[in-house]
Amino acid sequence: QVQPVESGGGLVQAGDSLRLSCKGPVPTFSRYTVGWFRQAPGKERKFVAAISWSGATYYDISVKGRFTISRDNGKGFVYLQMNSLKPEDTAGYFCSAKTGLYDNSPQGWEYWGQGTQVTVSS
Repeated sequence: QVQPVESGGGLVQAGDSLRLSCKGPVPTFSRYTVGWFRQAPGKERKFVAAISWSGATYYDISVKGRFTISRDNGKGFVYLQMNSLKPEDTAGYFCSAKTGLYDNSPQGWEYWGQGTQVTVSS
């Protein structure tokens, strides 16, 4: 069983940076593909980025070049570094874990955290 726990959200201004953290159990977490999704009020949950157990990374086109996903398997963390934030990045951000290959649909993921709110003011 893997229960991701997110942290690091907050209120920032457009152009600022923020780093989200997702914590999972060591060493189990290192064997999972871990992803970040976001969901704005009244909208569906959408894929943001993912990192495989081997370190391969995947990004949605809307964040590519601004966000960076990374992992520290020894500590059980996956990070989402978010730079040049825009008001449209405002959403609840959710960490998720799955076995196997990444999937950009939320339906393909097995374990979910409770989420952390990111609000970007203009």
